[in-house]
Amino acid sequence: MSELKKIKDEFLSKLKESSDLSEINKIKSELFGKNGLISLQFKKIGIIAESERKQFASDLNVIKDELQNLINLKIDKVENLEINKKLEKEKVDITLPERSFVRGKIHPVSQTIDEISSIFSEIGFSVEEGPDVENEYNNFTALNTPDNHPARDMHDTFYLDEKKQILLRTHTSPVQIRTMLKDKPPFKIIAPGRTYRSDSDQTHAPMFHQVEGLHIDKNINMGHLKGCLNYFIKEFFEVDKIKMRFRPSHFPFTEPSAEVDIGYEMKDGKIIVGEGDKWLEILGCGMVHPNVLKNVKINPKNFQGYAFGIGIDRLAMLKYGINDLRSFFDCDYRWLNHFGFDPLDVPTNYRGLSR
Repeated sequence: MSELKKIKDEFLSKLKESSDLSEINKIKSELFGKNGLISLQFKKIGIIAESERKQFASDLNVIKDELQNLINLKIDKVENLEINKKLEKEKVDITLPERSFVRGKIHPVSQTIDEISSIFSEIGFSVEEGPDVENEYNNFTALNTPDNHPARDMHDTFYLDEKKQILLRTHTSPVQIRTMLKDKPPFKIIAPGRTYRSDSDQTHAPMFHQVEGLHIDKNINMGHLKGCLNYFIKEFFEVDKIKMRFRPSHFPFTEPSAEVDIGYEMKDGKIIVGEGDKWLEILGCGMVHPNVLKNVKINPKNFQGYAFGIGIDRLAMLKYGINDLRSFFDCDYRWLNHFGFDPLDVPTNYRGLSR
């Protein structure tokens, strides 16, 4: 016991005088390292007389625990003192203005949504929103989508239950249904938001952004639709003239239906929208199908309207020269710093959307 007491007293004295973290860790190593004094004492237990072994082991464990606890307390005390000194030295008056800061950037998708909303608000459209998780009726049935339509297949749709009644919306058209069910015509709305389909490559993502437009009133026709889209495309791409054509197509919720192409040309490796001898598909549209109006309790003999759907990510890629859709979702600050927008530069038509 006298040897153990000697070790204890010696290191208690050392520990008391130590005020530096490195010194304390050195003491810890001298005691409990592979060849430390306490470690060596444990190795002696096997050669001690059996009559003394039990008492020796008990005394050794007591001293070991005592020294370990004292060392840990000393380390905590020294660390807290160092932290307090550092805090005192680096004290910051939070009421003072910041000396330097890095301003964040607005994501191109958010910027594009703001630009779209700004353009359509100029011609009387309001913005409506709806949930990402939809029911099958609003997403398909109310929009005149047959039960055997390919869009309902699990290869395209993310269903959230076994009965296929709850799903992630495949387009923002359900917002049209919700709006028409809760109010009475006329309606003049756009519905931007996230949509989901099981698809992923350079130009497709399982989650993407879309804006739907809807105008329901008396005596609305395709001429109104063409005028609306012509205005929007010119304003969005900030060009004076736009070459546009309608191609016959099919969507369950519109009749007649059309795909809209715009003219463009390649100049210095960039797409220049407006005039040109090449065509680029930009959106789908048509006159709202009478069955859709009936499903929301609107008499198609009294009211007609048009609807259109535009991929927001695609618009952003075209306008700002982004060639890979996946970059939108990589969370790369360098990319955002290059393609992002000043948060104070709110899009407005009168001074140019993106200037």
